[in-house]
Amino acid sequence: MEVTKTLDRFKALLYQLNDLRTASSVLGWDQETYMPPKGVEARSRQIATLARMGHELFTSPEMGELIQNLEDTGLPQWDPDSDEARLVRLVRYYYDKQTKVPGDWVQAFSKLTSEARVVWREARARADFNLFRPYLERIVDMVREYANFFAPYVHIYDPLLDNYERGMKTAQVRALFQRVRERQPRLLQRILERPQVDNAFLHRYYDPQKQRELIQRMVAHIGFDLERGRIDLSTHPFTTSFSVNDVRFTIRIKENDLSEVLSGGLHEMGHALYEQGVDPKYDGLPFGHGVSLGVHESQSRLWENLVGRSRAFWAYFFPVVQRVFPENLKDITPEDFYRGLNRVEPSFIRVEADEVTYNLHIILRFELEIALLTDELQVADLPAAWNEKMKAYLGVTPPDDAKGVLQDIHWSQGSFGYFPTYALGNLLSAQIWRAMARDLGNLDDFMRKGEFQPLLGWLQERIYRHGNKFEPQEIVQMATGETIQADPYLDYLEAKYGDIYGL
Repeated sequence: MEVTKTLDRFKALLYQLNDLRTASSVLGWDQETYMPPKGVEARSRQIATLARMGHELFTSPEMGELIQNLEDTGLPQWDPDSDEARLVRLVRYYYDKQTKVPGDWVQAFSKLTSEARVVWREARARADFNLFRPYLERIVDMVREYANFFAPYVHIYDPLLDNYERGMKTAQVRALFQRVRERQPRLLQRILERPQVDNAFLHRYYDPQKQRELIQRMVAHIGFDLERGRIDLSTHPFTTSFSVNDVRFTIRIKENDLSEVLSGGLHEMGHALYEQGVDPKYDGLPFGHGVSLGVHESQSRLWENLVGRSRAFWAYFFPVVQRVFPENLKDITPEDFYRGLNRVEPSFIRVEADEVTYNLHIILRFELEIALLTDELQVADLPAAWNEKMKAYLGVTPPDDAKGVLQDIHWSQGSFGYFPTYALGNLLSAQIWRAMARDLGNLDDFMRKGEFQPLLGWLQERIYRHGNKFEPQEIVQMATGETIQADPYLDYLEAKYGDIYGL
């Protein structure tokens, strides 16, 4: 009975913590979508207050005592893989991390990044890095300070990466990225030597409201529950979850680029499907969300690319799009549409990058982050270093800061260690797809008929329902039978684009 009472109190505090996190997330979602520009000062203060309250509650002596008590009395009698045992061990992991970070730092960092996001938007609008530079300098200093709370470490980047991909080390990421470098640039070079695919039809005028209605119809057909979610507009598309029954994502619409809403919408839908697929019994607990950003990104990239850029997908959905935009697409075939969406062309903007060049955008950011944190690169020199790497890796030089160093929101949020998870997600997406095909058979057959429930059901059973109960690499092993590898994704790219470009 004593263990039961302790566990009940433990969970009660965790639910309170989730309420504070959710309240902060609602404020953040509103800030990105509907908040008037002059609300930023008050909003920054509100978010900072909630961040501090959450940190103080989680790192309180009572929480520490509850964890210790359950470790002493609960863990010896529970199955090691039971929800109770896994929950205590997970909270211990988070508690040990957060008790090393002072509350004053948490509040100051939250306030700084809330303000920095607004300045970043203005700087990007003006294509002027110098507006954002002093904020980024302070953010880099505070991120270094954060990493040092976890010293000693093998690499200063390890504690940051661990925040997004639990258990992953910088050396592991470098090894995977090295394999990508060995094969992906060669594929890109071979493609660039071939005649280019035509996608001019994607850049005709497409009515924004019809685009919004189209993507909403598509994601609902695939399986996104609009009674437990919604779709809005924002500068930078993102997904947020307030509960398993309130999952929201945003899109960005360009009237002269239909691919933006299709790729971005399916990408964010992938994140949202994951969050809606978590077992409801975990709602409000630390289990109640995706296990890591790399695994999460595997789902957004799987739905965006392996599904949404496949020939079979458009065999079913192209007639739907053609009915919405009959004049724009009257001279286009499903094969034209498929090839146009898969055009490979080095570009400035990461979120618009094709599959063949995307990982190179990520490797660039990964290397710059490490250089900043190890003092090999100063913030003032970041735009020039960015442009040099863009030229070296992709053969293009951004014309201004907006299309270069200012294009991503992540650094304004202080999210160092985040970028590698995008490429890790790419690699995982192909591994997961291969495992799904082993179990279900030819996945194209389902997609040609518009039947997505078998795919979604497999993912819910193998990945989504578990939420954050298991370690990221345990989930990968459970779903695929392997640890994370680079070659399945590289094999997928070479087969797909070899076909499209006649290599």
